[in-house]
Amino acid sequence: MGQTFRRITPQLVTLALVVLLVTVFFPNFFAIGFDGTRFVGPVVDVLKRSAPVALLGVGMTLVIATRGIDLSVGTVMAISGAVAAWAITSGYGLAGAVGLAIGAGLLAGLWNGCLVAIVGIQPIVATLILMTSGRGIAQLITEGRILTFSDPNLAFAGSGSVLGIPFPTILWIATAVVVALLMRRTALGMLIEATGINRAASALAGVNATVLLIAVYMASGFCASLAGIVATADIRGADANNAGLWLELDAILAVVIGGNSLLGGRFSIAGTMIGALIIQTINTGIMLSGFPSEYNLVIKAVLVLVILVLQSPNLAADWLFLKSLVKARRANVRSETP
Repeated sequence: MGQTFRRITPQLVTLALVVLLVTVFFPNFFAIGFDGTRFVGPVVDVLKRSAPVALLGVGMTLVIATRGIDLSVGTVMAISGAVAAWAITSGYGLAGAVGLAIGAGLLAGLWNGCLVAIVGIQPIVATLILMTSGRGIAQLITEGRILTFSDPNLAFAGSGSVLGIPFPTILWIATAVVVALLMRRTALGMLIEATGINRAASALAGVNATVLLIAVYMASGFCASLAGIVATADIRGADANNAGLWLELDAILAVVIGGNSLLGGRFSIAGTMIGALIIQTINTGIMLSGFPSEYNLVIKAVLVLVILVLQSPNLAADWLFLKSLVKARRANVRSETP
């Protein structure tokens, strides 16, 4: 536990600094109220709006840990959301809609996993295939329009609350905790890391890397389906064109900001979740601070670049080297002083 906390300390410090910067421009950032049914306020909104990226980040962390990448998660969101909306309007009920949406996500993950693990296509190319074709599939399901629904049970997944806490917040935290426990309380985490470090060596050691890779991409598809359900339920409609658009980039960014390496190996679900919170805090802070919308992406890019530079291991090594030089210089000065 202590080792995990030390590993995510830079991310926690970064999150605190981002929050501090936001409060400078918007002092009421921590103001929380209760409207009779749920808690409201900027912080609550950050926790709720983090759900899609956080859910995508959970699956993306596992994929990247195997030295892979999944560019299709935003598209899988659109497909799963379209399936959920179609199923609920077709009379399949809540269980049928959720089950079919999750099934679509798992099927998409199975497709990606087979292309990577069995066919041997590079992960970035394999998932790019579904990324480009998947929105066409989603549009076929919705017949090229925004498919709306009025079912309150499905809408609860996006706008409901439990004990005043938004359901999407509960969902992404619960998903992250369950996956983290599964990875660290079983051998799965170690096997995934071993595959990412050296797939050939892990296979020689008895790891079934093929099955493991397929399972990891299916897990990514599962998380993307949950994010798709939340996004669709939030607006009570499936928008095949815009649902999850470019969120795969935010998910990858959350993984990187969380301290995980794109070269695979060791990973941290907690770090990725903090990365997702940092991204959403930046988004919300820019909006609340009143900056013109045309500057939002530029400001966000600059802030993210600063965060990544500050978290760079090279910068940390240079800082330690500089400290050692200063320390040695002071020691020499003291020894030369009569």
